[in-house]
Amino acid sequence: MSIKANWNYPTAVRFGAGRIAELPEALKAAGIARPLLVTDAGLVNLPVTQKVVKLLQDAGTEVGVFADVKPNPVSANVEAGIKVLRRGGHDGVIAFGGGSGLDVGKVIAFMAGQDRPMWDFEDIGDWWTRADPKGIYPIVAVPTTAGTGSEVGRAGVITDEATHTKKVIFHPLMMPKVVIADPELTVGMPRFITVGTGMDALAHCLEAYCAPGYHPMADGIAVEGIRLVMGNLPVVAENAGDIEARGHMMSAAAMGATAFQKGLGAIHALSHPVGALYDTHHGMTNAVFMPYVLLVNRMAVEQRIARLAAYLGLAPTFDSFLDAILALRERLGVPHTLAGLEVDASRRDQIAEMAVVDPTAGGNPRPLTKDVALEIFDRAIGGRA
Repeated sequence: MSIKANWNYPTAVRFGAGRIAELPEALKAAGIARPLLVTDAGLVNLPVTQKVVKLLQDAGTEVGVFADVKPNPVSANVEAGIKVLRRGGHDGVIAFGGGSGLDVGKVIAFMAGQDRPMWDFEDIGDWWTRADPKGIYPIVAVPTTAGTGSEVGRAGVITDEATHTKKVIFHPLMMPKVVIADPELTVGMPRFITVGTGMDALAHCLEAYCAPGYHPMADGIAVEGIRLVMGNLPVVAENAGDIEARGHMMSAAAMGATAFQKGLGAIHALSHPVGALYDTHHGMTNAVFMPYVLLVNRMAVEQRIARLAAYLGLAPTFDSFLDAILALRERLGVPHTLAGLEVDASRRDQIAEMAVVDPTAGGNPRPLTKDVALEIFDRAIGGRA
């Protein structure tokens, strides 16, 4: 991919193939001299991570590494990382990896200078104002997947092990100072992760577009993000080395996270409890729920989806877009039902009850009552699209 660009929206983003070489400079720009690189256990020993560590060491940067991070990160991961950061005398964080490494890295940087429990900063009302902004360490984010868009977000999703619920920890200053978006870092992803993270980006854009409220900037970003995913995710799933398509997917991921400041909805509200209870891949869970949520929300979004379909070059109808989503899922090998993720109906009521109180439920275009959540879940179990 020959395109390289510097963006300042929503933060400073250095986009383009090969730009990981600028990481030492990006750390200086963020005021970080002794970084702690936070990533996940599956990524830490892979060549992509080892090369970055060596890049920093060759530049004379003293870097520590913390990788005790689960795919669905829990509070214990954050607490362990804070201890490593303090013990090592680090003055900032490199949040490195997919959603888990990025989220935990950001929350470690946020919590390391706070004296209140992490759950006191859940994204509820103005709880973020409880934090001491002087205690927040600077962050440089380096995504290695194209899905969550957490590199341009002001929050991290962490599971509360006591209640098995995913909670959003938020503060405006959790936004990374600099992002390095280098599509070459995503080439080594397994196909399952490429597909799952790509469908996560699609879910972010789609739910943001469908969320009620007036936010035309978010809507515009979302529809172009949807176009990029639908045009490029099949390409990267079939040709892992297509850097141009991977660049478009990395852009779409950041666009989704930018757009969903408007809101998310039932896809995420149901995916969060399923992921917390069954430890499923978040993006793939979103992909399974997607058509069923569209159908249940149809009366509230039909005209908007028809406009979206027209923008994508489809017949300007709800059904044409739904058919395109179903065809995309089939082409990518996304399971048609929750059974493909080894999820059964034994916790049906519990999942519905958790979904309606999930922070993302309020963005659904129709009220997400327990009955509505149960209808979506039952469709996803039975495959009634």
